[in-house]
Amino acid sequence: MLGAVRKMAVPITAGHRGPTGRGGRVTGRPTPTVPPQLRAWLGLIAVLAAAAVVVLGVLYAGHGRPGMVDRWVQPAVDGVRPPWRQVALAMDFLGEPAGAAMLLLATATACLLLRRPRSGVLAVAGVGITVGMATLLKHLVGRTIHGDGNLSYPSGHTAFATALALVVALLATGRLGLGRTAGRLLVLASVLVAGAAMGWAQVALGAHYPTDALGGWCTALVVIPAAAWLIDGAADRLGDRAADAGRRERR
Repeated sequence: MLGAVRKMAVPITAGHRGPTGRGGRVTGRPTPTVPPQLRAWLGLIAVLAAAAVVVLGVLYAGHGRPGMVDRWVQPAVDGVRPPWRQVALAMDFLGEPAGAAMLLLATATACLLLRRPRSGVLAVAGVGITVGMATLLKHLVGRTIHGDGNLSYPSGHTAFATALALVVALLATGRLGLGRTAGRLLVLASVLVAGAAMGWAQVALGAHYPTDALGGWCTALVVIPAAAWLIDGAADRLGDRAADAGRRERR
């Protein structure tokens, strides 16, 4: 009788070692891409950012000149001289295919080494979708700079830098076990610094208007949370199916 009780106690105790899914079953799921304490807040940020992308796109659709905000900001940033021009060029390189590939490879490798495969997928797929969305929006909005052939809204470089910074900040928040306030501060600081730095470089080099950079920043804040939700949902469903199949085989 005592032996039977011990055998029954093993699965009961083991069931408290990991997250549970529907019906209280142990899922053994990997760490999600977005820490639970940030999900609702990040969702709200994504909604507000989506509204900003739409509003700016409507305001500047088909335009080939700076807007009121651009005319106010651009003179203070445009046409920087050495050594700041070299800094801007270095930032710009990080958004070009070669530089972006290096950053994505390093980030994905770090995610795998830290055993965060979902974050690795988000770094590659989420950031890639962000850049793709920025490219699509450029053709839909049709805003140009320095001629009809240079589509400008939103800035793909700024979208890339912001998206990658957001992925890294979410990874760090989960890895370090930060609470709600600390996690929010880290995410905000990361996306603000990355977006501002790349946006400054694009405006300084004359590649974009300031509002293009703002649009790229907001695009990343829309796409990355949505991609993270899709990745976590798909991975959870696959994990549940694999767990169910394993239980059926043991019966």
